[in-house]
Amino acid sequence: MSKQPIYLDYNATTPIDPQVADAMLPYLYDHFGNPSSSHAYGVDAKLGVEKARRQVAAMLGCHAEEIIFTSGGSESNNFAIKGSALAQRVKGNHIITSAIEHPAVLEVCAYLEKQGFRVTYVPVDEDGLVNLEVLEKSITPQTILISVMQANNEVGTIQPIFEIARIAHRHGIVLHSDAAQSIGKIPVRVDELGVDLLSIAGHKLYAPKGIGALYIRTGTQLQKIIHGAEHESNRRAGTENVLEIVGLGQACELVQQHLDEYSAHMRAVRDQLENGILEEFPWAKVNGSREQRLPNTANISFKGIEANTILAEMVEVAASAGAACHAEQVDVSHVLEAMHIPVDTAMGTIRFSVGRYTSVEDIERALEEIKHVIHSLQPEAPAQGIEISDEEVKLTQYTHGLGCACKLRPQLLEEVLQNLPVPQDARILVGTETADDAAVFAVNDDLALVQTVDFFTPIVDDPYEFGAISAANSLSDVYAMGGTPLFALSIVAFPGNRLPMSVLGSILKGAADKAAEAGIAIIGGHTVDDTEPKFGLAVTGSLDPAKIRTNAGAQVGDVLILTKPIGTGILSTAMKQGALSRADARPAIEWMAKLNRAAAEVMLQTGANACTDVTGFGLLGHLLGMMRGSGTSALIHADSVPLIDKAYELAAAGIIPGGTKNNMSYTEASVSYAKSISNVTRALLNDAQTSGGLLISLPKAQSDAYLRAMGERGELAVMIGEVLAKQANFITVD
Repeated sequence: MSKQPIYLDYNATTPIDPQVADAMLPYLYDHFGNPSSSHAYGVDAKLGVEKARRQVAAMLGCHAEEIIFTSGGSESNNFAIKGSALAQRVKGNHIITSAIEHPAVLEVCAYLEKQGFRVTYVPVDEDGLVNLEVLEKSITPQTILISVMQANNEVGTIQPIFEIARIAHRHGIVLHSDAAQSIGKIPVRVDELGVDLLSIAGHKLYAPKGIGALYIRTGTQLQKIIHGAEHESNRRAGTENVLEIVGLGQACELVQQHLDEYSAHMRAVRDQLENGILEEFPWAKVNGSREQRLPNTANISFKGIEANTILAEMVEVAASAGAACHAEQVDVSHVLEAMHIPVDTAMGTIRFSVGRYTSVEDIERALEEIKHVIHSLQPEAPAQGIEISDEEVKLTQYTHGLGCACKLRPQLLEEVLQNLPVPQDARILVGTETADDAAVFAVNDDLALVQTVDFFTPIVDDPYEFGAISAANSLSDVYAMGGTPLFALSIVAFPGNRLPMSVLGSILKGAADKAAEAGIAIIGGHTVDDTEPKFGLAVTGSLDPAKIRTNAGAQVGDVLILTKPIGTGILSTAMKQGALSRADARPAIEWMAKLNRAAAEVMLQTGANACTDVTGFGLLGHLLGMMRGSGTSALIHADSVPLIDKAYELAAAGIIPGGTKNNMSYTEASVSYAKSISNVTRALLNDAQTSGGLLISLPKAQSDAYLRAMGERGELAVMIGEVLAKQANFITVD
């Protein structure tokens, strides 16, 4: 693997052109003045801003005074749509847009709908082209604005903006177009298009992120949405971002000078990539119009293969997925959905987008990687030719889920379980009624068997560590019930055509060593071939029927104790994304691999009313199960809940797994948060854990003994809350 992958995601963002950086440099060090100041420093800055305005205008073929600078494409779209709608509200309240717009348009329209505007979302055909007949028929006397993007960011389809402009103006309607993806790839001249408003995003055309522009045709009325001083001709308040405005101006000048050259190069390497893929995989489908398409975009579906799995394994190529596949559903891009691409095709969609710096050699290397990955993911691919050592394996690249975070959504699971009959066998001491992760079956008056099964996708890259963590997670359910493990069976799903069998050997060795630490053996199991690795154990244990601990025994006045810090879902997601160093990941790995044996042994010594281990449904999800089962409520002190180092920092940076978001949605109706509890803390409290600690409910006197005994053993145990009488909400967080 090379140090950096081939970058084929230019539609997401572009690098800054060296000539753009050179133009910006003087404004970083020398011309730092406020352009509103009248002294020499301010004048120099003002001259830079106005030069950039002329450069943008020259590229678009308009007057400089028709250009205002914004913070990016999203702000330009917001200003164009909100500003136009609010300025014309007396005239009407109807807006027309397309079903495949960028969220920076669709979300604005959704917001305006809540403010009393009506929005029509015009459909597109299978090529992603707007239906002009439907668009014109959608116009009413109340229609005040049409907003249609010039070129789609996902499939590259170019819309007939000139024809839409003729329709709009025939009815006296303002036309806005989001041109973020088209500028720098195809000609964008406002008079040739006939638009009244046009949005530009700097980072899509080799300028910096955080800068954009909006073209406003003379006479077009907009209501200001950012208020303050009279910057940008009193249309957009805020001291100008001089450094980046200069960069945007230079980027636009380069487009004006070299557009034909840029377009020809991008089309050549795009076609090289697309043809290479279709020659190898003639069954692959190119989405979008083949004739009316951006020269740099190839949106390709590999039917029956999950896009996020393709990207996870395609480590030498950086591209984007058109669908996200979860355990219970496939989230298809709204663009592909609007184009009526079948789910089994859309689920394997990858957007490849090339740029100025994509070379023929880059495409050759990318094609090798793409061919290798797609062949390895085909069900009929031969289980041979795998040239990879255990040391090179990064298991999280072979799965799109992570550990317990890939569980079914709790809401969906509950719906299924509610429709199943409850077993009536008197020997079943713990079944489905308590929402515990283990079942208990009475053998006689003095002996019961506890049985649990758990398995999941890789949570870490190292196969041995994955096996150890999986085993610790599976054993935890037995410990939480107050049982003693006796033996275990392996559950294995393994992609034998994608990974060498030595990797499976390492997983099994990690599990066997962890089982030995628990004092048991793994004595068999079951293996199936699968597209991604999964591993876990079915564990059998014994316990005294009189000492069973379930979710359903918490008592009012009990203290709640947690025996491991939380944050493993967030940290493991950061590991997979490469946002966490090996050293910073080590604490999370060690906590996940740690047995809950000592915590359970102390619990048996001191006694407890209820216990559960904290795994996929997060701390609050498992606590909610306990409170529901016990008919009580809980108060949690957020500041007392222990966190693994770096978890808060990463959550604050937006690294939150899908499983955690599902948990937040699941617990939302049952949890009352104090106003001081931030969204980051809420995410952490709901974070989908793998092999988390025990959550124990026990009387105050016993809790003191428990904390003391754990301290003497050098084990973590923290009081995080207390059990209350049943209240309106099952859980309150302060």
